Amino acid sequence: MADHNKVCLRKIVTTLAVKNEEVQNFVYQLQQTLKNVEDNSERALGDLEVEYSSLYNILDELKENMMTKIKQERASKTYELQNQLTVCTKALESSEELLEFANQTLDNTDSDGLNQAAKQIKDSVTMAPAFRLSLKAKASDNMSHLMVDFSQEQKILRSLKFLPVPSIPEIDTHECLVADNCVTVVWRIPEEDSKIDHYVLEYRKTNHEGAPRLKEEHPWMVREGIKEMEFTLLGLKFDTQFINFRVKACNKAVAGEFSETVTLETNAFNFSLDASTAHQNLKVEDLKVEWDASGGKVQEIKVRGKENRSRTASPAHSPARSIIQSPKRMPSARSSRDRFTAESYTVLGDTLIDGGQHYWEVVFERDSKAFLVGVAYRTLGKFDQLGKTNASWCLHLNNWLQVSFTAKHNNKAKVLDVSVPDRVGVYCNYSEGLLAFYNAKTKQLIHSFRTKFTQPVLPAFMVWCGSFIVQTGLQVPSAVKSLQKRNSGTSSSNASLT
Repeated sequence: MADHNKVCLRKIVTTLAVKNEEVQNFVYQLQQTLKNVEDNSERALGDLEVEYSSLYNILDELKENMMTKIKQERASKTYELQNQLTVCTKALESSEELLEFANQTLDNTDSDGLNQAAKQIKDSVTMAPAFRLSLKAKASDNMSHLMVDFSQEQKILRSLKFLPVPSIPEIDTHECLVADNCVTVVWRIPEEDSKIDHYVLEYRKTNHEGAPRLKEEHPWMVREGIKEMEFTLLGLKFDTQFINFRVKACNKAVAGEFSETVTLETNAFNFSLDASTAHQNLKVEDLKVEWDASGGKVQEIKVRGKENRSRTASPAHSPARSIIQSPKRMPSARSSRDRFTAESYTVLGDTLIDGGQHYWEVVFERDSKAFLVGVAYRTLGKFDQLGKTNASWCLHLNNWLQVSFTAKHNNKAKVLDVSVPDRVGVYCNYSEGLLAFYNAKTKQLIHSFRTKFTQPVLPAFMVWCGSFIVQTGLQVPSAVKSLQKRNSGTSSSNASLT
């Protein structure tokens, strides 16, 4: 009875803990919303003040320009009319003097004097300014072309209102596509909105399958200025199980709210290199490996020095590298004393392959004296080189003494009549017993093994006097899937090596 009550109590505790986390997240969301209301209100007030100030400035500038235009027109017309008035006044005075002289001449009874005066008056009239004047004003008093009517503009100003917020997009998960380490996100707008200028897409990696959480280990990444209602993210590393996506629409001044967050699955093969398996001459840093001729000697010196200082050294300070295993990783393939040795300059991956299809790539130093890539059983002996026993399958690039490029298994080699690529893609279909190697750039098949795996396998690498870098978090490329589909059911040309 007591045990039953404990079980029930544990369930209640679990339920309460989950509910407490939900409430805490909601409280955090409310607090953040309150803060955002205050911040966004202040920003809206500031923006409104700036916009109206801009309108005032434009109106003041227009008013000043139009007033200047009227003043310039008035000054120009005044100048022309004033000049014309001065000339006409002088002409009138001259004409009045001539008229008075003519009247006086008519009253003269002396015929000789009259004839001479008449001739003089005639000549004066011919040259009189009054007869050369244009009696049309050089400027009009009309200023109607400088009148204004702002009734329409007033209506527009009175209709000023807040810019409508763009509609919330809806991500169409049925149209979204995840393939070849690329994600195409497609969305639509429920109501047509001609004022939308662009979209903003945000995405965030996560290992949480449920509803999106406010606090995540990975930050939101942003892609701005998207003009279409779809966008493709290229060349992603799928090092988490899922990616969250959300999108918002923006017009020239304001952004709408984000769409509901959708979660797309991004399955890929992720592994690390198990440094505890690495030959002492291999320097392992994350997914990069470099051959170091002094590695073994330095290790021996360190061990002797520590043995001389103390025979009771803590295991935490042992010369073996300390490895913290991920909960999703398999236990180390071998202990530190079983690391590869002698001429097997090998290191294994830390994640077992016991089913499904997996793909990874490796870039290697072309002038390495030897480089090998493939898979191996966990039971591969510490003295065994890749391809020399029935526990491993590999490609072998040899630049020592005689250059060769071969496929190897169980101490049998097949010379490959292909150029050596800069990057090799490795495809393992465990269930079908298929291991294939590709030129990672062109996806051209280099060689394939067909066998029946009797144990789980691990990614395996070997390098002598060189280096290489492994790339994980990759999906099986579509080109590889297509090629395997076309070749399914056909016999392998490499059966002698399997």
